[in-house]
This record gives sequence, structure tokens and C-alpha cells, in this order.
Amino acid sequence: MLRFLHAADLHLDTPVSAVGGYPPAVAELLRDASLQAWDRLVETASARRVAFVLLAGDVYDGAERGLRAQRRFLAGLTRLSEEGIRSFVVHGNHDPVEEGWSAVARFPDLVRRFEPHEVGSEAFTVDGQPVVVHGISYAVRHTTENLAARFPPATDGAFHVGLLHANVGGPASGHADYAPCTLADLRRVGYDYWALGHVHRAQVLHRGDPWVVYPGNLQGRSPKPSERGPKGAVVVEVDGGRPRTPEPVALDVVRFEELAVSIGDHDVLSLLDELTTRAAPEAHDGRAVVVRARVEGAGPLHAELLSADRRRDVLAELRQRGAEATSPVWWDRLEWRTRPARDLDDLRRRNDFVADLLTTTEGGDEVWTGWIDALPHEVRRLLGDDCPDPADPDIREQAIRLALDHVLGADS
Repeated sequence: MLRFLHAADLHLDTPVSAVGGYPPAVAELLRDASLQAWDRLVETASARRVAFVLLAGDVYDGAERGLRAQRRFLAGLTRLSEEGIRSFVVHGNHDPVEEGWSAVARFPDLVRRFEPHEVGSEAFTVDGQPVVVHGISYAVRHTTENLAARFPPATDGAFHVGLLHANVGGPASGHADYAPCTLADLRRVGYDYWALGHVHRAQVLHRGDPWVVYPGNLQGRSPKPSERGPKGAVVVEVDGGRPRTPEPVALDVVRFEELAVSIGDHDVLSLLDELTTRAAPEAHDGRAVVVRARVEGAGPLHAELLSADRRRDVLAELRQRGAEATSPVWWDRLEWRTRPARDLDDLRRRNDFVADLLTTTEGGDEVWTGWIDALPHEVRRLLGDDCPDPADPDIREQAIRLALDHVLGADS
């Protein structure tokens, strides 16, 4: 059976952003995470005996790519080539071919790096199955041409793959509009699989005829929503010339997570225990974890932990526990959104603005969705994956709580 691995947005040797204050051991782990994730990709490709690897752009984080990133990348490609595994590479907006410095004069024999300006195609056979991979790299960072329009149609019975770093859906997708195209552009050429890069949250845009897939980035880089959770690649098996559902494979070394815990009936020690358990490496596939947590809800503990000193003590204790975990857990931030217990039924019975506020917020969906539909496209694009979902009940509950806090006072 034909099997291949598809990854994108490696951003090798990228600095981790928006995280600070960590000790030297955590700093070293974060610095090496993207390179170790690449090593895991190579190991996985070898262990799964894939026929080829597709790398859909942004191999490096910038035009001035570092030497150790290039050496590590070349070493991985060399190992794959020596094991008979082909690799196909395109470059994207972060690592365009004609901008920046390259220390690699020659790639191994089974590596094809597609050049810019013109779509390249490579035909080969895997156990009797003819395969054609088509791809094109960015020449410069600000590539706004629809590169998908350049891809040639499939003309034979081979298994055709398109390899492209692009934003499918234009500005409305919420992502930077590099090489913008539509699903219709991708479907018109008759390929079997589109291996895309650029979007860091894994997603399948079209299921079959063709499969159109973003695998997400290889290693999370910050606490942003699109960078959280498992990261890695997909492995795809092709049976009788038709791809099966892509299988996500986690390859990340450090995982970024956000937790929310309600104080409820907790005391301080039980709250610490719940936070520790939720962030433990065992709960995140054994990975090291960078965590931001939100302590929320109403209960007696609210008054006990109003003091800034006590809140600092809680964070210090969590960091101490994290340092002693089986893999490091770094508590980057602890946000407090607790409040005294309020009886909403009592508030609804009041003949005042608060009662009217609750009545309004408990109306139909149109109360919640109108604002997001009114956002300019530019704002929605900037928010991207971070744009809140107004249908999320947690978002609604938080909005109501914040409104009541502003009207009644957070401590009343």
C-alpha cells in the first residue's frame, strides 16, 4: 500500500514568543523544540515506511535562516534519502527562495525542492503505482498571486499530488492572504490530494476528490489559540489509487495549553491539585507543557484569594510542582476571574437595570451574533483563529459575568 507523510510550517529554530520568565532548563527546551520535532518527523517517516514526505512551505522561520536549522534539516533529508524515502519541498512566505541566505549547496538525490516562478512536476512509481507530485515555491515573501491557477491538469491514471503554501478562501478565511486561492481552483485540475501549508491549525477543507488538507504546524510556537494542542503531521495511506482519511500524528516536543478551572467548592490545596493534574504531562501525551490557566467561577475561595500575595503564592507553588513533573511544566500565566456567589434568580426578580440586562442576554442567538457579522473583513482577518465564537456557551457566560461585574462590582 502506498503511504506518505504530509507536514508543513516547520519554522525550524523559531523563537517561542509571548512566553517569559522561565528558568534556563525550560528556555533550552523551548529553543530546541522545533528541531527535535523535525527529528521526530524523520523517525516517524522511517518507522512507518512511507514512500515519500511532503513539506508544504515555511521550513524556516525567516529569510535569514540559521545555520543550525539548515544543518539539521539537511541531516534529516539525508537520512530519508539513504533509506529510499523521497522528499518534496516547497518554500513559503517565511522562507522564500530568492530572499535570504542558504548554506545548502546541494540536496540528497531523492530530495526535490521545487523552484519558484513555474510549477515543477516529478513522476515516479511506488510498487507499481504511478505518482506525480507537482509543486511551486515562493520567490519572495509577499507573493499575492494565485499560484494554484498555474498547476497543470492531471492527464493520466497516476496518483496526483499538489504541494502548495497558500491561503484557501481569501481574506474571509482569517489568515494572511499569501497565494490566495479557492477550493474551486484546487478541484479543477483533477488531483487526488492537495498538500497545503500556511494555516497552523490542522484542518481538512475537502474530503475526497480531492482531499485538501492543512496538517497544521509541526511544533507550537506560542500560547495563541492556533498554536495550542497537539501538533505534528498527517500520514496518508492510498488504497487502489484513492487516499484514505489522513491520520494525525503528534510530533511536538512542547505543548501549549490553556486550562479553565472553576473554584466551585475547592479549598486552596484541592484547587492546586486539580490544576496540577490537568496540566500534567501524562494528560498531554507525555509532552512538556507550557500552560496558561484561568481560575474562574463563584465560591467561598474568591474572598480567600483576593490578595495579590496569595495569588502569587499559588503560582509559585504550581511552578515548583511543574519543575518536579516527569517532563517540565511551565506555568506561564495564572489569570483570576473569580467572583462571589450570586443568585441569578434573585437578580432577575429585581426591577432595575440588572434584571433588564439578564433578560436581554438570555434572548435569542441574534443578541450574540450580530456584532461579529458587523466586523470589517480587515479586523476578522487580523483576529484569524483567535476570533471568539459567539455560539460558545463559555463565551456567553463569561460575557454575562463581566457585564454583571462592571455593573455590580467584581467583589459584590
